[in-house]
Amino acid sequence: MFFKELFQDKTFNRKLWDLTLPITLQSLMLALVAAADALMLGMVSQDAMAAVSLATQIQFVQNMLLGGIVAGVGILGAQYWGKKDRLVLSKIFGMSVQETLLVSVVFFIGCYYYPEKLMLLFAHDERLVSLGAEYLKVASWSYLLTGISQSYLATMRVTDHASRSAWISSGAVVLNIVLNIVFIFGYFGAPAMGVKGAALATAFARLIELGWCVVSTFEKSFIRLRFKYIFKIEKRLLLDFWKYSLPVLGAYMLWGSGFTAYTALMGHMGPDAAAANAVAAVVRDLMCCLSSGIAGGSAIVVGNALGAGDLNLGRLYGRRITILSFLIGFLCTLVILCSIPLVSCFIKLTDQAYDYMVGMFLILSVYMIGRSVCTVVINGVFSAGGDTMFDVYSLAVCMWGIALPIAFTGAFYFHWHVLVIYGCTCLDEVGKVPWVIHHYRKYKWVKNLTRENI
Repeated sequence: MFFKELFQDKTFNRKLWDLTLPITLQSLMLALVAAADALMLGMVSQDAMAAVSLATQIQFVQNMLLGGIVAGVGILGAQYWGKKDRLVLSKIFGMSVQETLLVSVVFFIGCYYYPEKLMLLFAHDERLVSLGAEYLKVASWSYLLTGISQSYLATMRVTDHASRSAWISSGAVVLNIVLNIVFIFGYFGAPAMGVKGAALATAFARLIELGWCVVSTFEKSFIRLRFKYIFKIEKRLLLDFWKYSLPVLGAYMLWGSGFTAYTALMGHMGPDAAAANAVAAVVRDLMCCLSSGIAGGSAIVVGNALGAGDLNLGRLYGRRITILSFLIGFLCTLVILCSIPLVSCFIKLTDQAYDYMVGMFLILSVYMIGRSVCTVVINGVFSAGGDTMFDVYSLAVCMWGIALPIAFTGAFYFHWHVLVIYGCTCLDEVGKVPWVIHHYRKYKWVKNLTRENI
């Protein structure tokens, strides 16, 4: 009966999928950049692919920081948009640009001036460190631009312009892939630059992305960036912004640094393990696109209902979206199992690395059920009502208190098999599911966060 109600509610389905599909496309296109890098650099050499996979963990950490900051746009912005308050949205936009720009400058300086030291955090093999540092030095320019464009795109998503946001990101990704082909292999008169070419392609694509964002906001229906709101911020709104953004930022950092630690762990277990993990990470990220899209769309749909004061409707939407998260998880499991022979046809791996990759895919097929549920419910339903502290608690316990200690102890003290260690790194998401559902049923996330007279 519930499934009949779920799929026959045309208003809910239209609102959710109008947001989910562009956000999913955006996530998919971003993941395709990593897939294209892995595929093209895998054609160059296994070391080049593994080195860039390790180097991009720096950008992964930056994206976690930026994601936490722009979460304030998603949480507060969705509710104020439901309330039809464009002025407050302009102020939220300005605050997010200020904070993301500060983060981007720090990462630019680190990657441009200290790339070798950063690579030593992820690998001890001299060849991997050298190739990764070469990539980071050039890619640092793209890190300088990313924060600003993310603020623009987040604001577009919550103001009924999710499709434009997706077009911009997708266009930048297509350009990135084309430039990858040109600069990595040396087509159309360009020199073949290998890993440096992949970084140069990313930098050019990010520049075009930001320019497209700025031009788009000059259209009448868009929220335009007002520079005075970057520097002149109202205290009450700023406190609200950070009240809900800081827990998300903390959760992103716990999650991001945890995943970086996982990658570093696999990197220290040898080139074969690092290469297999690089392939598995690309497939995992591709599979996570749909759950990330539903999480982003549900945060806006539920947030709009709560901000408009219709708490019962927000609660109903949250229930439907939680059921969908399980369905998406099982779908991803099937796709991963079916992708094993397809992936093996395109990536050059040693026999040992191939065996590791197949085992990792089997583990991922189970992991994706937990990942889908946790992503959608925590980042979508809970965040829509400002219930952002739960993610911090769950990550501190499940990832940092259980999965990471077991994985590192097993690797460096007990010397377990690579696949056993990889399985340990997947414990946290699967283990969180009962806790997530229990917290969902407390309904602490059913809240209207908007204020009057800001």
